[in-house]
Amino acid sequence: MARPRTDIRPRIQRAARQRFRENGVDGASLRAIARDAKTSIDMIYYYFPSKDDLFFAVVEESYEKILADLERVLAPDGTIEERLVRLYERIADASDEEVETVRLVAREALLSSARRDRLAQRFTRGHVGLILRTVMEGVKEGAFDSKRHPVVLLLATFSLAFPPQILRRLIGDRRPLPSAPAGKALARELVDVLFRGVGA
Repeated sequence: MARPRTDIRPRIQRAARQRFRENGVDGASLRAIARDAKTSIDMIYYYFPSKDDLFFAVVEESYEKILADLERVLAPDGTIEERLVRLYERIADASDEEVETVRLVAREALLSSARRDRLAQRFTRGHVGLILRTVMEGVKEGAFDSKRHPVVLLLATFSLAFPPQILRRLIGDRRPLPSAPAGKALARELVDVLFRGVGA
């Protein structure tokens, strides 16, 4: 007879996500996570051999969904510019949970070189590889300047995609940007800047 499915693992991950956001990975207590998840520390270790393994499971839960969306929006069914508009618009539509996960990842990458290295390996196999492939296709098609190093093109593409959207969310409509574009409108303008620059 098959064992019944249990919801212990997702409960642990939900509790850990909240504690990690509040206290960071190092500051989060496994005992508190177990209490919040209504389970025991032994069950945490059963599913996650270390606190870092639990952290990466929390990250992966959000990241898998994001990565599936990025694979879809970057599929080669349009011009490079159209594909990057879809990418930037998807970033503009990031949920609050996804933004919180990005903040958590950024904080932990700054605090722990071991976590940073493991995150870098995962992201290189994930969204970084997808975007780099798209950039290289853009070079091949003549949409990007082939004299530019691919890493420069990758960094420019990424830098205009995510940080401006986060900054726009943080400042909202407060001065000095009371009527600045936001969301998908901002995404489209940023892609235009990527391809056409800001010079007059």
